[in-house]
Amino acid sequence: MNIENTQVQMRKGLLEFCILSIISRGEVYASDMLDELTSARIMVVEGTLYPLLTRLRKSGLVDYKWVESNSGPPRKYYTLTENGETFLSALDETWRDLVSSTDKIISAKNASD
Repeated sequence: MNIENTQVQMRKGLLEFCILSIISRGEVYASDMLDELTSARIMVVEGTLYPLLTRLRKSGLVDYKWVESNSGPPRKYYTLTENGETFLSALDETWRDLVSSTDKIISAKNASD
């Protein structure tokens, strides 16, 4: 088995949750999302991010607005919808349960070592 593949799959599984969490803090531009994800070592490219943002918008979880830019074309800023906030809240609860469960399993393994 390839450890890098497993690590990538784990990160991909959390990508939607991370993106919704970033957007939940307020209006955000896609390149700022990419920067934050990259700095958190969740490697993602535009070719992955933009289709995911489109899917989240079509699902009614995010919305966007165009804002004129002084240094180029207008920018698309994303925000969570009310449904997106509810969805993120459920994901957050699931994440906390998974972390707790995983910690219990890992702690039991470490205690037996």
